[in-house]
Amino acid sequence: MPHEARTEAAVADRVLKIATRRGGRRRNPGLRIAPEGSAARAQELALDSVQRWLQAVIVHPGDVEDAIGSTEAAQELAPERLGELVKPSHSLTSAERVDIYHGMYLLRMVEALESDYPASRHFLGEEAFEQFVVDYVQTFPSRSYTLNRLGDHVPQFFADNPERPHAAFLHDLTRAELAITEVFDAEETPVLTAEQVAKLPQRAWASARLRPIAAFRLLALRHPVTPFFEATKHDRPAPRPRRRASWLAVYRQKYSVLRLELSRTEHDLLAALVGGTPLGEAVAQAGLQVRASRREASVFRWFRTFIAEGMFAAIEA
Repeated sequence: MPHEARTEAAVADRVLKIATRRGGRRRNPGLRIAPEGSAARAQELALDSVQRWLQAVIVHPGDVEDAIGSTEAAQELAPERLGELVKPSHSLTSAERVDIYHGMYLLRMVEALESDYPASRHFLGEEAFEQFVVDYVQTFPSRSYTLNRLGDHVPQFFADNPERPHAAFLHDLTRAELAITEVFDAEETPVLTAEQVAKLPQRAWASARLRPIAAFRLLALRHPVTPFFEATKHDRPAPRPRRRASWLAVYRQKYSVLRLELSRTEHDLLAALVGGTPLGEAVAQAGLQVRASRREASVFRWFRTFIAEGMFAAIEA
């Protein structure tokens, strides 16, 4: 989602609000801090030890007091020695100064997940989404130098926490949004053309197998999600979730990520083809779900659409 320009005061205010949801910024943290006069002893700490300590504190999912006292941080610097490394200012304690960086890191995670899950952010609203991120990183903290894959477990988080409001719907919506992210990041692969399909000998059709492009995902969902993508795109109020089975293909075509709503029969045919079922068998199975009078026309129209949309990379006889 586009990130609007923010003033320093606005950023600080948002950090403070997020910190409050995580457990509250503490004006008088219960840490025994060494007096300022002992600051010279910080020179005893090697640079790599300070770097490890700072990383452990900043990425810790709890509040700043928990972060400073965590096992990883305490291995590098005992909590009571914090004042040796970070001096208090005229208005902030040592822990509160560290909390600025600690809080900014959580804000960065909020913004990373807003970017990957804009429809979920739009549906939940700012405060509820930020609280979700606070809860999510407690269970799935960042373990990488990059935040690109921070949101990989978001659908699992909602599946594991069915008591959260709209958890079943959010599981579906975030599955679709994760699929979009994965398709966007997937490697580029060649696309099977209609001309290549036409060159396949007729005798080889029944046993031929299709291989999908890397940038392709197929979803069977319990809730329609397209209305929520549209509401997000046009900045309209999100509709109420309703339970109704839906099927979706997500794929990349000419550097654009596309979504195609499917019927159940279209989904089943596509799932069979993607799963490596021989073409003749997959078409026959799909035909059983279609009225005899329109069976052949429907199945082959779907097949032509899949090829035209560039969903497959190769056909193997």
